[in-house]
Amino acid sequence: MFFASDNAGPALPQVMRRVLEANTDYQLPYGNDTIMDEVRQTLRDLFEAPDAAIYLVATGTAANSLALASYTQPWDTIFCSPVAHIHEDECNAPEFYAGGAKLTLVSGTDRMTPDGLRTSIAGEQTRGVHGPQRGPVSITQVTELGGVYTLAELQALTAVAREFDLPVHLDGARFANALVALKCTSAEMTWKAGVDVVSFGGTKNGCMGVEAVIFFDPKKAWEFELRRKRGAHLFSKHRFLSAQMAGYLADNAWLDAARKANANCAHLHKGLKANGATILHPVDANIIFATLPRATHKKLQGAGAVYYVMDGDVTAGDPDEHLTGRFVCDWSLNLEQIDAFLSLF
Repeated sequence: MFFASDNAGPALPQVMRRVLEANTDYQLPYGNDTIMDEVRQTLRDLFEAPDAAIYLVATGTAANSLALASYTQPWDTIFCSPVAHIHEDECNAPEFYAGGAKLTLVSGTDRMTPDGLRTSIAGEQTRGVHGPQRGPVSITQVTELGGVYTLAELQALTAVAREFDLPVHLDGARFANALVALKCTSAEMTWKAGVDVVSFGGTKNGCMGVEAVIFFDPKKAWEFELRRKRGAHLFSKHRFLSAQMAGYLADNAWLDAARKANANCAHLHKGLKANGATILHPVDANIIFATLPRATHKKLQGAGAVYYVMDGDVTAGDPDEHLTGRFVCDWSLNLEQIDAFLSLF
């Protein structure tokens, strides 16, 4: 039973089949393969954006960092939440690829508010040449605490960005999980809500390792191509990235996987509450943060192959002290496995 991360699960069969098929023929390198032509058209149709510029990279860090760098000068600052992945988990890669631009953390938790964002933006670019200039706003969807911004919330944030003429980036590492939670279209969650560029995640939802970067303004295309090459993220045998994304998108496999992951999480959420867990944040997609007594954690982790992220030491301390665990569900889990885990309480 593996709840540590949706990065840890297997790849979708549809993805693996397309990769194997791509290995039976010759294709031009560096994104000039015919599979990439298919991917571009599929994503343009999916996002209702016929002029969008679309690129693939192998990691979410590359997708976020290169996308943000395309809208950021070295003297700018990028606005994000205090727990944004670009702040906590990317080893300053956004700052590196943007040539030294800084991050400004918007007050709050995982979900920025319009008032908080406006205050943070207004507080920068106030010292002329001596201080950082205002740069893009980066929104994480699903958030790092498992929340999903509603369309109205997204629109409210992008409206604030527009007040200051700032571009908006959407970190969509769990894009599909958010989309099925909101029951909306890809266009509604991105450019129709005011987003300029999106990191469209595949790895966490059933790909081996591929993310798409989608610019709704094609004027950014050439700069991104240069940044991707200079940043060492242009694959020679690019067809293996293309094949993953093609298999992921075909026959709505990506949406089916996200629905399964979210449904697994809802089932686990119900079971954890029934067993006395305290749920710390709204469970909108496929991530749960819950507290349990140290003794319960020790029992669970000692019962076999039970993996999840937690804080604190289960081996020493007050057995009744509550420690926080993070439980993430992916598409490959089944309800029987989750019930087996819950039976351990």
